[in-house]
Amino acid sequence: MHAADRRPAGPLRVLLCDDHAVFVEALGFVLGRAGYSVVRTISHPAEATAVLRRGGVDVCVLDLVYGGSGEPTGADSVFTLMPELRRAAPGTRFLLLTGFRSPDLDAAARAAGFTGVVNKHCRVAEILSAIEQVGRGDPVALPPVPAGASRPPGRLTEAQRMASYLTQREREVLGHLVTGADTTTLARTMGVSWTTARSHVQSVLSKLGAHSRLEAATAAVRHGVVDGETGRWLL
Repeated sequence: MHAADRRPAGPLRVLLCDDHAVFVEALGFVLGRAGYSVVRTISHPAEATAVLRRGGVDVCVLDLVYGGSGEPTGADSVFTLMPELRRAAPGTRFLLLTGFRSPDLDAAARAAGFTGVVNKHCRVAEILSAIEQVGRGDPVALPPVPAGASRPPGRLTEAQRMASYLTQREREVLGHLVTGADTTTLARTMGVSWTTARSHVQSVLSKLGAHSRLEAATAAVRHGVVDGETGRWLL
């Protein structure tokens, strides 16, 4: 019997690891509201080892790529750290949550020790369902992407339609918000003053009808406006 099958009764205990601060904080908030126990949110799997060794984690949710390379290989891929993570917590199951798509990703994740893989661009309910399934030990796989599939012309969601009115500069700002940049970081990255950066942010929120940066960033990722891994504009 898997050690996780003998976990104490109660809420599923989840450790979240993603280097996109806005995304992981939003997911942690949603999980808490849904009745899960969020053990901790961290930004790199290297930090997970100590947490996992203390026990009390049923499902560890990990992003695929860390360090901003955008590629799922090399030293910044979580696959390179999985042997250590699995040794630290033999009773924990692992779920890969990523925006990267590849025909070989499911097989690579299984080989590395993940019970499931889910795309972070899907609906929140689907992410919660994947966590629940992995907690039970049931495998979760990415749905196949039909060859040549694309969005029919003119069939934009309301969020996508509103985002299409953003200027090029505002699109850049939204991408930075998705990757977790605060106003100071945003100003430094874009080479503008703090006041100008804040003005750009307010303009983005106004055009998107969002009440906060978190709301704008979460909606942008959920509706396929911005890539949750890289902050790249997708429309």
